[in-house]
Amino acid sequence: MHRSRLYGLFVDTPAPDAPAAAAFWSAALGVPAVPESHEEQFTMLRGAFPALAIGVQAVGDADRGAVDDAPRYHVDIETDDHEAEAARLTGLGAVEINRWLDCHIMRAPGGHLLCVVPVHSAAELFAAQATAWP
Repeated sequence: MHRSRLYGLFVDTPAPDAPAAAAFWSAALGVPAVPESHEEQFTMLRGAFPALAIGVQAVGDADRGAVDDAPRYHVDIETDDHEAEAARLTGLGAVEINRWLDCHIMRAPGGHLLCVVPVHSAAELFAAQATAWP
């Protein structure tokens, strides 16, 4: 058994435009733009949606798993077993198109991007909201 839940919405933005996009979304949503400490790829907009992360992701760097540099939105599904969740979603028709660290970058039927990622939210939030899968 493993668990998963929708973790966040990410505004994928070409890397040179990411700071301006983060500033825009920060002001538009009334929350601070906080760069992740480990990389400049992600600027988080925590608090924009209760229990759901929203962030601006710089795209276009193949070394960080980028599939292209087109502006778009994608969702992250966090899980306590990313291999099992990726396999479950593959069984539902998603196709893995790349991997980066512990992230499975997938394309859902219809062409939309999604990422399967390790748990990033608080343990109590994940425990309360995640769906258990056999």
